[in-house]
Amino acid sequence: MRKDQRVKIIIKRLEELYPETPIPLDHRNDFTLLVAVVLSAQSTDKKVNELTKDLFKVASSAEEMYKLGEQKIYNYIKQLGLAKTKAKNTYNLSKIIYENFNNRVPNSFQELESLPGVGHKTASVVMSQVFNVPSFPVDTHIHRLSQRWGLTSGKNVLQTEMDLKKLFPKNLWNKLHLQIIFYGREYCSARGCNGKICNLCRELYPNRKNPIICSKA
Repeated sequence: MRKDQRVKIIIKRLEELYPETPIPLDHRNDFTLLVAVVLSAQSTDKKVNELTKDLFKVASSAEEMYKLGEQKIYNYIKQLGLAKTKAKNTYNLSKIIYENFNNRVPNSFQELESLPGVGHKTASVVMSQVFNVPSFPVDTHIHRLSQRWGLTSGKNVLQTEMDLKKLFPKNLWNKLHLQIIFYGREYCSARGCNGKICNLCRELYPNRKNPIICSKA
């Protein structure tokens, strides 16, 4: 099966399974989504949602988060991995947004990626979900499935992102990246599939004999 044929099947099957793609991180506004994404690094969305529920009640803007202070931010999120670093980054990015961006989340990749704790993937999520700019944030699920589905060599997440952008229509990127994440969590997890088990892997590669060993993101 050619790569373009696989792409068509992937689009069709994911749309059948996930016609709606709600953002998995709970948030109240643009700013709280940015913070939630920053906090989600190396943590589960479920845990982040549990801890930000109370945090966002007391600080849902950059000004409020900055004035809350680094130590109090840490007290809310201390159960997360890398909590001290995340608290520091959340405090500093809040200060910058409050002082330099008029308390509003900046709307460009360059400005977002200049903020503490905000890398390209986090900026891509915000640009996609907040500002509706076509983006393709690549997390571990997307990186893994892209290799299993033969869409990329999987050398690193940036290469995966570039490869996927070439294969899928631009108007689908913002929805598709969430659909792939949902599928990876539900059907094609790191341990639950090896490229030969889930329905989509078997449909795309019905004659595959050897399991796929994926490079890490």
